[in-house]
Amino acid sequence: MSYFVRTIARTAPLLGGLLLLGSPLARAGADPRWPAYGIPAALRENAHAVIRQQDDIITVKGAGRLVHTVHRVVTVLDDQGQDWGQAGVPYDKLRQLSYLRGNVYDATGRLIRSLRAADTKDYSASGDANLYTDNRVRVADLRQTSYPYTAEFEYEVNSSNTLYFPTWQPQRDENLSVEHATLRVVTPPELPLRYLEERLPAGSTVAKSGQGSLLVYAWQLTQLPAVEREPYSLPLAELVPTVYTSPTAFEVQGFRGSLTSWQELGQWAFQLNQDRAALPPEVQAKVAELVKGVNDPKERVRKIYQYLQSNTRYVSVQLGIGGYQSFPASTVAGNGYGDCKALSNYCMALLKAAGVESYCAWVTSGRGAPAVRTAFPNDRFNHAILCVPMQKDTVWLECTSQNEAFGYMGSFTGGRHALLLTPQGGKLVRTPRYSALDNRQYRRAEVQIDAQGHGRATVRTVSTGEQQEDLAGMIHALPADEQRKYAYKRLPLSGVTIEQSSWQTDHRGAQPAVTEQLTLALPSYASQTGRRLFLTPNLLNRMPPPAPRVGARQSPLRLSMPFTDADTIRYRLPAGYKPEAVPAPVQLRTAFGTYEAQTQVLPDGTVQYTRRLQMPAGRFEAKDYEAYEDFHQRISKADRAQLVLIRPES
Repeated sequence: MSYFVRTIARTAPLLGGLLLLGSPLARAGADPRWPAYGIPAALRENAHAVIRQQDDIITVKGAGRLVHTVHRVVTVLDDQGQDWGQAGVPYDKLRQLSYLRGNVYDATGRLIRSLRAADTKDYSASGDANLYTDNRVRVADLRQTSYPYTAEFEYEVNSSNTLYFPTWQPQRDENLSVEHATLRVVTPPELPLRYLEERLPAGSTVAKSGQGSLLVYAWQLTQLPAVEREPYSLPLAELVPTVYTSPTAFEVQGFRGSLTSWQELGQWAFQLNQDRAALPPEVQAKVAELVKGVNDPKERVRKIYQYLQSNTRYVSVQLGIGGYQSFPASTVAGNGYGDCKALSNYCMALLKAAGVESYCAWVTSGRGAPAVRTAFPNDRFNHAILCVPMQKDTVWLECTSQNEAFGYMGSFTGGRHALLLTPQGGKLVRTPRYSALDNRQYRRAEVQIDAQGHGRATVRTVSTGEQQEDLAGMIHALPADEQRKYAYKRLPLSGVTIEQSSWQTDHRGAQPAVTEQLTLALPSYASQTGRRLFLTPNLLNRMPPPAPRVGARQSPLRLSMPFTDADTIRYRLPAGYKPEAVPAPVQLRTAFGTYEAQTQVLPDGTVQYTRRLQMPAGRFEAKDYEAYEDFHQRISKADRAQLVLIRPES
């Protein structure tokens, strides 16, 4: 599947599927429609595709049913816009696909052909970790090899999951412009729409009207130029016009709820999952054995979490209401597996048996996940974790991982809002946020340089917090030979040979850590010219120059991960060589971080290079980017500074 189709599948809600290929939208021989020459020049600029027309209609039939119809016409300008020659429609037991129709037109707007059965395929919308799932995606493919061409799609989805309302964001890709788009929501007056508008142009806010006894909410957007992604910018979803929609009351397979507050949403979820914590007697006995003599509540939690990790595995279950309701704890105990909800519920039951209170929580997972709109209660969560309130602090547990450190959320679920599910209802709380000192990379290396400029280095790097996540994932996921290949890809040097390598995880500290130890052969690390050797003291942590900027910065600047890097590299020089030119010390202090680098000749004749870079997470206005670019450029220049060694005349 293409990236476009995979993205639709991955972001589909817990939403099944009869597909009917309807009659074509246009007839062969009809007048030209959607000629490419009709696109305004301003919409072609920086665009790979142009949405000519997109019309979304959401019709609320009742508290338990809504119908979503989409008509989309997109002109694909070049091969980089090819994904828009397809349409992917997710469906499952709760979302039935009524029809999917399409046409494709040439550059002049003449009909090439209508969608055929051979142009459609059906895929699972879930990954390999899913054992029970009905999430699927139907893909219609009208891509052409000659540009420009125009693809037209129309489809309808009937949903019995009214907890999830679509988000309207027509401009959901970079280098995509929009000529005209509309959203129309029709609903009974007893079920008024809740909505949140963000970044709408002037004159594009909601227009309310009536249609008989029904309420109508309408929006339209016109002439949106393409957005070109800039370095370190906000996610596209936070830059383009968006309308979030949500119900006031909803129903999912007979389970009714209200959604005018986080408390109500959490209450519905809690009631849906209550009375599912009973454990078999043998498991209760095992819990009693595990915590016998352990009086510290936090140590009790640790032992239970270790037991969970050793005796269960993650398998996703997404069947109808199963997208929201967990397996009973007894089922997980018997099977040894469950999805995020079931494993969190099981761990909660184990802790209850150990005398520790805890609560399941819904969260939006993933690095760079969109922030919860705290003032607009709605369901955009995709994961469940466990919260264990303690007297001094709170412990958060990721119950789906057999390898994660106790209490660590990291980039997957850390630093964001979660909905705590309590008997009193839902409560928005924040998961742990990690600082620059939590996300560390401390490196020490010894490098021996010979008279020909060849080097041999022993390197020890300790990474913690978010800086250890990729390495920890590599250790648990890859065999030894693949680990070595992975290490090569991380090295910024060409021609280097890894002679020895090892990695070790450590979960004893406040943050999980990975220690990497490498022995490297560095052929021609120092370039030789006559009696001189030229080398860059910064061995493995060089910041590349900033990307070239074209025109004035448009979008805000985002620094997503706070971190601290500290390097100490000691060089042993070849016999007879002495430093002739040593890089000057550099110190930088800015709002974007601090940087220090120094190269020193030590009393024993060795040369020691030290570097420390600490940067925060944060957002800055577009006008601040020039100052950040200067900071970035100065670091890059300092990282490339050279040490010159000279051998006396013989």
